[in-house]
Amino acid sequence: MTTAGVIRRRDRYDNRAATTFDRPPPFRTAAVPADIQALFLDRDGTLIEDCHFVGDVEKVTLIPGTREALARLLEAGTKLFILTNQSGVNRGYFTLADVEAVNRRMIDLLDLGPSPFAGICIAPERPDEPSRYRKPSPRFIEEMLADHGLSAAASWMIGDRPSDWEAGIAAGVQVAAITSSATQAEWDARRLALGIRGYTSLLDWLDHADR
Repeated sequence: MTTAGVIRRRDRYDNRAATTFDRPPPFRTAAVPADIQALFLDRDGTLIEDCHFVGDVEKVTLIPGTREALARLLEAGTKLFILTNQSGVNRGYFTLADVEAVNRRMIDLLDLGPSPFAGICIAPERPDEPSRYRKPSPRFIEEMLADHGLSAAASWMIGDRPSDWEAGIAAGVQVAAITSSATQAEWDARRLALGIRGYTSLLDWLDHADR
């Protein structure tokens, strides 16, 4: 469904079957805090490596630990959502179909079934264009909380940029930052000003989410 430039995907993506030797080894057993109902996740720089406008499936690389973290969360019954700003579409760098192909490739690499995410929101507008869903707008988060009967206090927004954190704050959910050498120097001052704790990866956050 297309609404004011945002694509909200809840359909199932086809997932190529992995052969026995393709499958990753079993994960270690670790508890997921019981009070985490939902995660709202940025894509580039949080789930996959940020190559600056990722429109090519050949450039899709999972950030280490992402698959294990998501597998543990799904096993615990946590609902997962993606909200991603993809201004490269309206800048003419790639198409919406390219963005969706990148999403399918990411889901293939995760190997967690054909539809591990309860919802995916793609905001293709440029920063200078009006948009209902482009972060830091909290609209998608608020709609999913209402649609799924989720508690804001038991939900998290996790991303690597100020727009991610500000969307989460505006929606009233808990917020965590993914920091890396590429983004830390640029965004650390803003993160610290907002009082948001940083983690090296989604798995690092999950291992310390109850502390």
